[in-house]
Amino acid sequence: MQGTCPISSASPPLSALGGGDGAGQMQHFVTDDQMNIFRLPVSWQYLVNNQLGGTLDSTNLGKYDQLMQACLATGAYCAIDIHNFARFNGAIIGQTSGGPTNDQFVALWTELATKYKSNTKVVFGLMNEPHALDIAAWAVTVQLVVTAIRNAGASTQMMLLPGTDFTSAGTFVSSGSGAALIGVTNPDNTTTGLVLDVHKYLDVDNSGTHTDCTTNNTDAFATVADFLRQNSRQALVSETGAGSSESCFTDFCAQNTFLNQNSDVFLGYIAWAAGSFATSYNLSLTPSKKNGKFVDNALASQCVIAPWLGFTPSSSSNTPVSTGVSSPTASSGNINVIATSTGTTLTTTSTGASSLTSVSSFATVSSFATISSSFATLTSLASISSLANFTSKTSASSTSAGTTSASSLAKSTNGANPGTITGRMMIGVGAMLVAGFL
Repeated sequence: MQGTCPISSASPPLSALGGGDGAGQMQHFVTDDQMNIFRLPVSWQYLVNNQLGGTLDSTNLGKYDQLMQACLATGAYCAIDIHNFARFNGAIIGQTSGGPTNDQFVALWTELATKYKSNTKVVFGLMNEPHALDIAAWAVTVQLVVTAIRNAGASTQMMLLPGTDFTSAGTFVSSGSGAALIGVTNPDNTTTGLVLDVHKYLDVDNSGTHTDCTTNNTDAFATVADFLRQNSRQALVSETGAGSSESCFTDFCAQNTFLNQNSDVFLGYIAWAAGSFATSYNLSLTPSKKNGKFVDNALASQCVIAPWLGFTPSSSSNTPVSTGVSSPTASSGNINVIATSTGTTLTTTSTGASSLTSVSSFATVSSFATISSSFATLTSLASISSLANFTSKTSASSTSAGTTSASSLAKSTNGANPGTITGRMMIGVGAMLVAGFL
């Protein structure tokens, strides 16, 4: 918690580097469970080889990038997580005399943004769990980093903005974190892609170190949800987790169901932890290997995956359940849903596919619940003359006259803040660890 991260304890979750099969796990989570985001923690010390103020170390960055590329190869979003608690060896960024400066932190993120600016699936998680600091001063630090990342050319990537008190949902509003962070903007004064970052565990002291759960956190998240709606903002729960006790099966499932029910303001949740963590770890979501295939544990199946896929397991027993959902298929035009096309018309099937991410060369697109992708834009929407019968419609600007018209209609129909992200929630696991933390 003091940002003291010995690089000698680094454990890259890649078989090729002597660690766990993180690449295989992520592919399993995407293919079999339809997860779409992973959080990849790494320490500041590891990236600069313990040289505060130094540039990114090519060897260590190369290892981290192997993990990043394995993640990106799944098609999921991949979040860089600087896991230093707003500190470097105990000193708070920009707030401790003789400690890490804002300029040094900005330089770190400028290099990372420059490296990954061309990939919109890379998410910039600015810092893991700041705590015991001046929130107003921290918001100034965050603003400097956001500006630097955008100016480095990463113009559209999502950024996660954390508050103080371990960015806990329980105190995110009362600590002043929310109020301070909603003032952070892009260089053009918009908030597009700037997502508030909240964490919450379910044990007695919110530490995630106990096997029993004492709360389902719905009151805490309801307070955050109210704040987000009042300010037309969104948050991602980038870290949450629970043990495998009976109380946790009840509370963790209830929490994640609540988040899913409030997906207008909560983009999703990332559960701790998998990767190099042993299956015996008390918060483990690391899948086991049976007959050459990964198998999720009961907690992952029932409380992480099931709420995401929108059904309730038929049994309350702590045994693995099948998700019962096959991977989406595409029929034409880079469509990320089950759909049918007839001539120039694209429609959903009777089974009710829900969203599109990229569409081209159809005269009519109709009857989808949502048409969206990251940052409320379609990466490709070409030669479409008609969009009809959508619950929610968002699209990017385009050279196509038909698309431009659809974009205007989408904004007036959807009623969303220009910085709002629409579409299906994000779900994934975190702690694909590349460094040890103390």
